[in-house]
Amino acid sequence: MRFSAPLFLAFVIVLNGAAFAADSEQQRADHIFAAYDKAGSPGCALGVIRDGKLAYSKGYGLASLELGVPISPETVFYIGSVSKQFTAASVVLAAEQGFLSLDDDVRKYIPELPDYGHTITLRQMLHHTSGFRDFLALLYWSGQNAADLHPRSEMLGLVVRQKGLNNTPGSEFIYSNTNYFLLGEVVQRATKKSLAKFAAQNIFRPLGMMHTLFYDDHTLVVPGRAAAYDPASDGKFLVDWSTNYETVGGGGVMSNVDDLLLWDRNFYQNKLGKGTLTRELLTRGTLNNGRQISYALGLGLGEYRGLRIVEHDGQLFGYRAVILRFPEQRFSVACLCNLSSVNVTTLARNVADVYLEKDLKPEATAPSTASQGFPDPAVFAGRYLDSRKHFVYTFTAASGNLMAWGANLQRLGPNQFRDLGTDPITFTGSGASMKATLEIDGDAFFAGSRIADLHPSEKDLAAYVGRYTSAELDTTFTFSLKQGKLVVGSKINPELPLSPVAEDEFESEDLGNVVFQRNAEHRIIGFKLFTVSARGVSFEKND
Repeated sequence: MRFSAPLFLAFVIVLNGAAFAADSEQQRADHIFAAYDKAGSPGCALGVIRDGKLAYSKGYGLASLELGVPISPETVFYIGSVSKQFTAASVVLAAEQGFLSLDDDVRKYIPELPDYGHTITLRQMLHHTSGFRDFLALLYWSGQNAADLHPRSEMLGLVVRQKGLNNTPGSEFIYSNTNYFLLGEVVQRATKKSLAKFAAQNIFRPLGMMHTLFYDDHTLVVPGRAAAYDPASDGKFLVDWSTNYETVGGGGVMSNVDDLLLWDRNFYQNKLGKGTLTRELLTRGTLNNGRQISYALGLGLGEYRGLRIVEHDGQLFGYRAVILRFPEQRFSVACLCNLSSVNVTTLARNVADVYLEKDLKPEATAPSTASQGFPDPAVFAGRYLDSRKHFVYTFTAASGNLMAWGANLQRLGPNQFRDLGTDPITFTGSGASMKATLEIDGDAFFAGSRIADLHPSEKDLAAYVGRYTSAELDTTFTFSLKQGKLVVGSKINPELPLSPVAEDEFESEDLGNVVFQRNAEHRIIGFKLFTVSARGVSFEKND
């Protein structure tokens, strides 16, 4: 083929321009991970997926500090709760094969679970609306270390001992790893195959995901697996991974960027089962009142800068992982890391900002407190107690910003802010009567009132002193006074301070909220323990 000189020159310019644009995107992506792309640092593997192909993939930092092995797109990571979508897929495929139905009562397969007076369906468990308390919180409260070896029978026994639920099944979304742990057990009992074997035969091998597995055997060697790390105070790193942890369902998958490309591709051209998989995985949960939630089956559905997204992150020990998908743009980001301080969701969204720059709406600019005449954020600072769910949110103010959970909140208006996601926090009232409400999916997830500092006397605190035992956790807590303060000792920690938040209610940053119970004679007879994902676990006082 012959080109004229001007046409040839124009062709070269177009090619160079395209190459420059691609290089610019890749360079900007590299810059996002620059903090980890250096000698002696753990890091991340990045996969940028466009139209079913890897537009860019790269490793940053080291998979093993001890051996000096660099991270690459082939490096295998523990992906934590990103695993839930594979557990959900296994349940859906098992249903297609006639082994179970999503609307079955879980006690059909696990009859040893207590009868709580309500049917709990597999579908409710998939959507986290079942009410099961989170077994990770229960394990911690019982004085166990998740990094230690815990047989499946032990974990199931802990769940079976629970006498109550977080909520009426179907009435509320409460994220709980117990749901997916039990779903893994259901798959095993219904199909007569372990979750690991069923997923391998029905998902991983058919898609060619040869480096992906449910890690349910702590003796198994996983080639190319990254170790995980925590930052140390001296600028170095501490190993934080478990070769004992083999509990699967809520987590447990090992995978790499190259394999997650194949999984992502299947959402557009499903090759698994009889055709219902993708539709089921992307179906939002519906509460008893008809309200839809943003959690589907092992996947969160939402919006980012005007575009629809499907995402889920995961974390355990020093591992962090996320898959962020923009289905209408056929674009995804997979980010797998081996350092606990990494915010993978922020990294993935920053990468999306680069590659989808022309599609994304501009980021909203926070209104100026001064120029808009808005109240100083300091007026909203304080501790707020949700007296129904029994947990506390703490807001602080610094440099003209309102802060919570270690980050600045984005201001939306005079009395409204946004948390780390897209959910609004609204303050109403004033002074001591100030209230804070966090809405998720249009429902009040947290509705708290500002609490004042309380200073109970030693005489008042002495009423709580004693030993308390929980049959649900098979453990004992001991309350005592130290320097005029109430402290609690357990297998977890010999001495945890408690902060009073209301009458007969105390907060511990490590345990959650302790709510003491009194009898008709006003004597303390026990307490209940609350955290966001496990509510109302009972302890009785040993007289």
